[in-house]
Amino acid sequence: MSVMTTTTDKPVLLVTGGSRGIGAAICVSAARQGWAVAVNYASNRAAAEAVVAAIEAEGGTAIAIEGDVGRQDGIDAIFAAVDETFGRLDGLVNNAGIVAPPQRVEEMTADRLDRLFRINVSGSILCASAAVRRMSIRRGGRGGAIVNLSSIAAVLGAAGQYVDYAATKGAIDTFTTGLSLEVVDDGIRVNAVRPGIIDTEIHASGGLPDRARALASTIPMKRPGTAQEVADAVLYLLSPSSSYVTGAILNVSGGR
Repeated sequence: MSVMTTTTDKPVLLVTGGSRGIGAAICVSAARQGWAVAVNYASNRAAAEAVVAAIEAEGGTAIAIEGDVGRQDGIDAIFAAVDETFGRLDGLVNNAGIVAPPQRVEEMTADRLDRLFRINVSGSILCASAAVRRMSIRRGGRGGAIVNLSSIAAVLGAAGQYVDYAATKGAIDTFTTGLSLEVVDDGIRVNAVRPGIIDTEIHASGGLPDRARALASTIPMKRPGTAQEVADAVLYLLSPSSSYVTGAILNVSGGR
């Protein structure tokens, strides 16, 4: 992918899976708060370019970057584009993730599990690895912040629907704790957000397009959350307002 070098004094944020839903809300909110934003997408170029256009229409700085976080060459391409375009990296949001159609555990296949864990877990770990190499003050970087997207499913288990997805998010919780301790001396803070039932397109991709509204009555706050409400939590954890927060996992779940 050919990109143009952009000189900016703004801090640079990479959001994986930034073209839709929660990721798109994070990108737009980050730009409003002064970040230059790298909007990563796996296949939907039009959606990513629409996010970039929305940011630029408000005077912000953004670029769309193609790359599949489930592949090492995709991750390499993402970070190479960030390097070439901005020459710096100050924040990473590991938002890219997938969910498979509802199944009981005894029905799950190795191929299903491999895809889920490759994208949701390995992809997040490898993206964080690449970000640490660029942000670590011990490697000549400026420090920075990483926010991982977990899920309240990591706590609740998602029995009868997405136990495998819940397991990937449990892994993200553990990874958040471990990485936060490992890179604290590198000037990097690492935190996570656990969304609950959020009204986004991910439910349709898992075969249950009406899931958020159907489950509203089971949520203590009696409604699904919005992508913007999750984005607000992520931006807090990226911001100087959370300068003494690392290793935290913030539930944005309406009380679930």
